[in-house]
Amino acid sequence: MNRSANMNAVLLLLLCTFFWGACFPVGKHALGEVHALTLVIWRFAIAALCLFIYAKWKNLPMPSLTTKQWAWALGVSIVGVGGLNLGLFTGLAHTDASNGALIMALSPLATSLIGSLLQRKLPARGAVFSLVVCLSGVLLVLTNGEMKRLLGFQFNHGDQMIFLGMLCWSLYTYLTQGVSRWMPMIPYTLVGMLSGLGVISLVTAFSPEVHPWQESLAISGYVLGDLLFIGVFGTVGGYLLWISGVTQLGAANASLFFNFVPVFAALTAFAYGQSVTQLQLLGVAIVIAGLLLPRLAKWQQQRVNRQEAASIR
Repeated sequence: MNRSANMNAVLLLLLCTFFWGACFPVGKHALGEVHALTLVIWRFAIAALCLFIYAKWKNLPMPSLTTKQWAWALGVSIVGVGGLNLGLFTGLAHTDASNGALIMALSPLATSLIGSLLQRKLPARGAVFSLVVCLSGVLLVLTNGEMKRLLGFQFNHGDQMIFLGMLCWSLYTYLTQGVSRWMPMIPYTLVGMLSGLGVISLVTAFSPEVHPWQESLAISGYVLGDLLFIGVFGTVGGYLLWISGVTQLGAANASLFFNFVPVFAALTAFAYGQSVTQLQLLGVAIVIAGLLLPRLAKWQQQRVNRQEAASIR
C-alpha cells in the first residue's frame, strides 16, 4: 500500500476518534441545558439530514430489498443505534464523561466476544487476556478503587446505562457485518438514524417530563454549537472518516485507533473544565494496554515468522 495514502488514513482515523472522544464531554456539557432525549433527537435529526444530503450529492439510490431484509435492517438499527444513544446520553447525565468513554472503549472487545458466543466457539487467548485486563481497568474506575463496592455490585446508575448502551452497539456492530452484504453502508446508516429518531421520539412522547420543543427554543448558542458538533462531526463526519480509514488500512488495523477515544475524551473534558481524576487516567492506561498488548505480541510473532521464512530461502 502507498505510504502517503496510509499516512492520510492514519490522520483521518485520529481525527475520527477525536470527534468521537470529544462527544462525551461535549454531550455532558449540553446536558446542563437539555434533557438526554432532546439531545438524542437533535443528534439523529442533524445526522439524518446530513446523510440525506450526502446521499443525494453522491447520487446514492436506496437499495431494493425484500420485506424481510428491511425488517432486519430496521430491527438491528433500532437495537444498536437507538439502544446506544439512549443508554449513552441518559447515562452521561449521571456520570463523568471520562467514565463513559472508558466503558465505550470496551466495544471492540465486546463485539469480538459476542461473535464468539453467537458462533459457539471459544474466544482466542488474546481476547480473554484483553477481557481480564480491560475489565480490571474499567472496574477500578467505576468502583473508585473500593473493593467493597465491587463485591456489593454497587455501580453508578449512569455507568450501568452506558454499559448497556455499549453492549447494544457491540451487538449492532457484529450484526452489521451480515447486513452490509446486501445493503450499502450510507443508506444503512441513514436508516439507522431515522430508526433511532423514531424510537427516541416515541420514548419522548411517553415521558411527560421531557419537552424537546420548549428546551430547543431556550438553549444558548453555546449548547446549540454542542448539538451541531455531536450531529455533524461526532456522527456523520466520524462515520465517513472511519469508513475511509478502514478502506485503506483494513478493519483490524483501524480498530486499534478506537483506543484513542477515551484519551481524547479525557483531554476534551479537561479543556471544558470537567474533572479528570488520576484514577480515571490510570484506568484509561490499563484499558489501552489490555487492548494493545495481545496485538503487539501477534505482530512480533508474525515478524519472527517472516524472518525465519526469509532465512530458509
